[in-house]
Amino acid sequence: MKEAAAKNLVLALDDVQDPGNLGTIMRIADWFGIKDIFCSKGTADIYNPKAVQATMGAISRVKIHYTELAKEIASLPASVPVYGTFLEGDIIYDTELSGNGVIIMGNEGNGISREVGKTINRKLYIPNWPAGAATSESLNVAIATAIVCAEFRRRLL
Repeated sequence: MKEAAAKNLVLALDDVQDPGNLGTIMRIADWFGIKDIFCSKGTADIYNPKAVQATMGAISRVKIHYTELAKEIASLPASVPVYGTFLEGDIIYDTELSGNGVIIMGNEGNGISREVGKTINRKLYIPNWPAGAATSESLNVAIATAIVCAEFRRRLL
């Protein structure tokens, strides 16, 4: 992870349990040129038929690594930005984003775990519309990943 995150954006998935979400996230990574996804041991198996189908071929272009996620991220140099999505984060559209680092996405029901959350040095928030309105409780993790990746890449245009 050190080399990849120092030079490029990588995704990290913290206990994403639904194989369909995992496969869709791999497809999103492929679309946005993210070549590595690091997964906690509790993340769904990429070889689950539902996950493989959802990748729509991205499984052949994006590398997936299962690891002790919190330890892996904690071992990164302090200069590597580690982003995570939170309801109490800074609005993504107003926040400085880099072309390298780690983007952590959390579990469908519980978000980012406390242990992995301690490694994050930049908290992001995807605002609902209009601000303050009553809306759904949260976004699907694959949809949130797409929004975050699109905003990172938009900044590089």
